[in-house]
Amino acid sequence: MHDFAYLRARSTGEAVQLLARHQPGAHYFAGGTTLFDLMKLGVEAPATVIDITRIEGLREVDASSRGELRIGALAAMSDVAENATVQREFPALSESLWKAASQQLRNMATVGGNLLQRTRCAYFRGGPEFACNKRVPGSGCAALGGQNRGHAVLGGSEACVAVYPGDWAVALAAFDALVDTVSPRGERTVPLRELHRAPGTTPHLETVLAADELIVRIRIPRGSIGRGSTYHKIRDRESYAFALASAAVALEIRSNRVADARIALGGVATHPWRAVQAERSLVGQPFTRAAARRAAELAFEGAKPLEHNAFKVALGIETVTDALMLARERN
Repeated sequence: MHDFAYLRARSTGEAVQLLARHQPGAHYFAGGTTLFDLMKLGVEAPATVIDITRIEGLREVDASSRGELRIGALAAMSDVAENATVQREFPALSESLWKAASQQLRNMATVGGNLLQRTRCAYFRGGPEFACNKRVPGSGCAALGGQNRGHAVLGGSEACVAVYPGDWAVALAAFDALVDTVSPRGERTVPLRELHRAPGTTPHLETVLAADELIVRIRIPRGSIGRGSTYHKIRDRESYAFALASAAVALEIRSNRVADARIALGGVATHPWRAVQAERSLVGQPFTRAAARRAAELAFEGAKPLEHNAFKVALGIETVTDALMLARERN
């Protein structure tokens, strides 16, 4: 790991000023579970690291508003997963955090930083001997003709097929969460579903955030749809593994018909993937396993598997179907 300067901010205003003053080459530090990993691999090499962990007021889960749940960006993943309001009103959100990483990492990692974790693509992390447009724009994509078992079947491009690795953002996408940021230009709100970019021809640009923006809060609209939800994750081993396929699903059923449905996919796409057409196929219909299966198949319509990951389509369909059946039991 190369040498870097270390600074500490005690307010969001001080943080954004420090970052602006030390750009280019400055990076925020919160839990550090991704940043330090990438610095050791040589993928990230910031000249200045700005510690934001001492900023007050960004660790709370605020349930005082009837309209929305507000979660500070510096809240630990484990604290949010254990929060009683989150567990009661949005079990899918709690489960997405419980099923992510190890207990030690969940205790350190923040929910704001988790949104920005970078891909686990081995070619991205493997060093300069591997072509990777995400790490070095214009260098090519070794995964397209290489070992691509874990790569995306949805949302890929000729420049990149790296899968988005997170669980939390996938669950948030199902509930139309909002992300509040601050920068030297003031505050703004970004819908979670618009936060992550599809790779297109510029896979090195992973989010719509400017380099000087700091995530301060996540807001989730409250409503009855969250209670009938689940996060279903399939992986190579039961603990501490990234998803081969996952689904954040919520159902609201009234008079034996689906009044509302939410389906978001993880482990199979280049960014958190909302399956809107699949949701629409369920709304207004009686809920059956056959209907769940049809919706799951729609969720993967247009999938483009690679040489080694075609199994993800079949696995994903089973994952979504099973998730819908689990959500049905919570209504």
